[in-house]
Amino acid sequence: MFLFQFATLAPLALLIAGSLAGGWWIAGAVAMITLFTWAADHLMRRAAAATGSADEFPSGDALAVALALILLAGLVLALRAFGQDGFSTPERAGLLIGWGLAFGQIGHPVAHELIHRRPAWMRGLGRAVYSAVLMGHHASSHLRVHHVHVGTPEDPASAPIGMGFWRYAARAWGGSFMAGFRAESALRARAAVHPAWWSHPYLAHALGAALALLSAVALAGIAGMAALIGIAAYAQLQILLSDYIQHYGLIRTRLPDGRLEPVGPRHSWNAPQAWSSAMMLNAPRHSDHHAQPSRPYPALRLDDDMPMLPRAVPVMAVAALIPPLWRRMMDRRARRWMEN
Repeated sequence: MFLFQFATLAPLALLIAGSLAGGWWIAGAVAMITLFTWAADHLMRRAAAATGSADEFPSGDALAVALALILLAGLVLALRAFGQDGFSTPERAGLLIGWGLAFGQIGHPVAHELIHRRPAWMRGLGRAVYSAVLMGHHASSHLRVHHVHVGTPEDPASAPIGMGFWRYAARAWGGSFMAGFRAESALRARAAVHPAWWSHPYLAHALGAALALLSAVALAGIAGMAALIGIAAYAQLQILLSDYIQHYGLIRTRLPDGRLEPVGPRHSWNAPQAWSSAMMLNAPRHSDHHAQPSRPYPALRLDDDMPMLPRAVPVMAVAALIPPLWRRMMDRRARRWMEN
């Protein structure tokens, strides 16, 4: 339990301190999410190998809810800082990078966890986190499209082998937006009682984004709105990277009867590194999540029959930004898994 709590709460605490006081708090937060995470993954892997320990750290929905509320409150403080005179240009740049990282590396797994929970208020809180970074539609496309069509051409979030990230990103954002809209509309059309037009989830996504932008203007004027757009763009980049690296080149095949094979362990890439997994609420244990979407993140498992990334998820995200490097690392691996 301590690992999940410390890996997620500590960088947010540093960012909140930086949003209030500026200075080295901001640099410390960025360093913890990046350099410290990379170092901790290596050190913890060596320690586990030396001791034979592979302890799990249980947690639950309470941490995800707390993190969502802290992220939303912290974003308010960050945007407020952009309207104050006491913050220098480097400090503002650090806040933009730090909160973009926080929403991409912590907020995305938190929101992802919440939209899979049964209580409606928890799903709403997850959608609010996505709406805060102007990507509320991800809550619809992830549930209605990605989990249904993963590993097929019908899923804009599943990258075929050979597709570079930048080409994928342009396709995935717009494609997921439209596919999610069509799926939500079709679901409503099949309802026994036709729901009211104003209850369409995409209206809530649009209103959530508008509320976020208006709040940013109210807190810090045009500078606040520009800061929110910058933070949102950086967070969205990481959300797209997450889907890209976790499904790259892993395709579901057609069975002799014409149906698609069921989603299995071989259709998602995974990563075993302890610290970055804890910071992302075990999101790198992605195969088990697709097999059991309602399973809480502390219970997600890794098995030998699951494809493994050669490096931790944050490291692979950096590699994906350079398509030739990514393809050298991943194309051969993806082909081997598809040929097995």
